[in-house]
Amino acid sequence: MALRVAIFGATGMVGREVTKVLHKRAFPFASLRFFASERSAGRQLETPWGSKTIELADTADFSEFDLAFFAIGGGWPKQFAPRAVAAGCTVIDNSSTFRYDDGVPLVIPEINPGAIGSAKLIANPNCTTAIAAIPLWNIYTRYGLRKVIISTYQATSGAGNGGMAELEHATRRALAGEAPGCKVFKHPIAFNLIPHIDAFQDNLYTREEMKVVWETRKIFGDNSIPVSCTCVRIPTMRAHSESIVVETRDPVDPSAVRELFRSTPGIVVKDDISGCVYPMPLTASEQFDVEVGRIRRNLVFGDHGLEFFVCGDQILKGAALNAVQIGELLLKKN
Repeated sequence: MALRVAIFGATGMVGREVTKVLHKRAFPFASLRFFASERSAGRQLETPWGSKTIELADTADFSEFDLAFFAIGGGWPKQFAPRAVAAGCTVIDNSSTFRYDDGVPLVIPEINPGAIGSAKLIANPNCTTAIAAIPLWNIYTRYGLRKVIISTYQATSGAGNGGMAELEHATRRALAGEAPGCKVFKHPIAFNLIPHIDAFQDNLYTREEMKVVWETRKIFGDNSIPVSCTCVRIPTMRAHSESIVVETRDPVDPSAVRELFRSTPGIVVKDDISGCVYPMPLTASEQFDVEVGRIRRNLVFGDHGLEFFVCGDQILKGAALNAVQIGELLLKKN
């Protein structure tokens, strides 16, 4: 059944990627319309289906759609998602607005598709969580998880178009011997690392770090999993990387886990140290699958410990791709 589809925030980074993914995955729609803020409304947007007029998001009639992809942050989803649902439109929201609401499912299709149920409002997870979740889910279901410790290396595109522009501008200035400056980030990002993403919380973790804790537990349906995370911004354009250490309930064999990952949809194993093959932003960028490699026994937890490295395009599996995959689940339900 083809759906009447709308993309809100169509001119932003995630909105543009949703458009591309819908086309690449041949998502069937009866109609597809594009909405954005007053700044972009009325302009023409080049799409795989030709040039389309951008409409004003604030005046949309949600009764004209079966499915809406929300790629607008701030307070916009809080105001307009209830209107959309009341009009009979199902919303897949990419913002953090509803992720922690008990009544709103937080979904990764490879893990908890059944969580959707009859919901008309579905939340997409944070990009950092989404990239780590599938390999972690495999370990959780096969061996159990006693502890999860994550360190991230996050690209500037995680801060939007402005983050990438600042990296390019700052790098050019630094190479010219000038002060790189900073506006988007708290410190210059060129040739630097910044262990600070989002606001610090009372426990001295940042909100970005706590999102990984809260969302992993919600998606897995297990609030008892001990998770700790440190998030670091690095001077790359696209694709987040994560070093993950786990202590398992049952003894774990790295070779068996490597084969488990090889057979898991959504994962591509990059783990040939003799050929210097491992996950990298360079190879993971603009790819649907998450790369996993450097799979080895952890020296601290012994035969109950595993350590591995993941890299995934946070604009795709961390946002647009996951949203479209949720849309595909809804297609099957209709």
